Amino acid sequence: MPYSVEKLSKKSRRRSEILSILADEPTTRVKALASRLEVTTETIRRDLEELAEQGLISRTYGGAMLRAGNEPVLSHRERQLVSEREAIARRAVPELAEGKTFMMGSGATTATVARRMAFEMRNITVIAHSFAVATALAQNPTIRILMVPGEYHAGEGAMHGAQAIRFLQDYSADWVILGASALSPDGPSDALIEAGDVYATMLRQSSQNLVVADHSKFDRMATARYARWSDIDTIISDKAPEGPLAKVLDRNEVRLLVS
Repeated sequence: MPYSVEKLSKKSRRRSEILSILADEPTTRVKALASRLEVTTETIRRDLEELAEQGLISRTYGGAMLRAGNEPVLSHRERQLVSEREAIARRAVPELAEGKTFMMGSGATTATVARRMAFEMRNITVIAHSFAVATALAQNPTIRILMVPGEYHAGEGAMHGAQAIRFLQDYSADWVILGASALSPDGPSDALIEAGDVYATMLRQSSQNLVVADHSKFDRMATARYARWSDIDTIISDKAPEGPLAKVLDRNEVRLLVS
C-alpha cells in the first residue's frame, strides 16, 4: 500500500508539472516534456491522454495544448485586460470605416469595439445578439440596431438558439466582428457551443470578417470552434502570437494587426 500511495503521488506531481509547463509553453512537444521530467515518452503520452480525458488539455500532433477554462460571466470579464481591449478597439474601427452594415458577436472585446464604433461612426446598421453590444451602440442615435431574437443566455447577456440562426440567415452584412474564448492553430473557438453556432452563421452571412481577441486567448482551445483560419480575413490583438499559431496565420494569409 505505501508503494501505491507514493506512486500515485509521483504521478499527480508530474501531471501538475505538465500543466504548469503547458501554461508557460503552450506548444511543448512530448519529447521535450519527457526530457524535462526525466521519464519516457510513453509515460508522458499516458499522462497527456488522461489529462485530455479530464478535459484539462487537448491533444495535438506530437504534443498537447491547454484547454481554455469556463469563462467568467461577461460582467466579470469586462473588468479584466481593459487597456488591452481598448487598444484593440482603437485599431479596429478605422478598418471598418467603409462598412455600412455589420454583424457583431458577444463578449467583452466586441462590446469595447461597439463603444468605439458609437464614438467614431455614423449612419450604420448593426445586427447584434448581445445586449452589451446593443447598449453600447445605442449611445449614438444615428446607428440603427437590429436585435437578434432567440434564447437568452444570462451569463453572456446574449441571444442564441435556432430562432437566432434563422433570423441571421435572412440578412447579409459588409463586416462581421467576432470575439473568441481561445485561438489555437485549428481556428478561433468559443466556450459556449450556442455562441459558436451564432458566430459561424454570422461568418457565412458577411462579406468580410474580423476577429478581435487579446493575447491571453493565444494557444488555447475552447469547446466550440466556429471557423478555420482559412475562413478568417483579419485578426486584431494587443500582441503578435508566436510559434505554431503565428505560422498557421501566415500560411492561411490571415491579416494580423497589432494594436
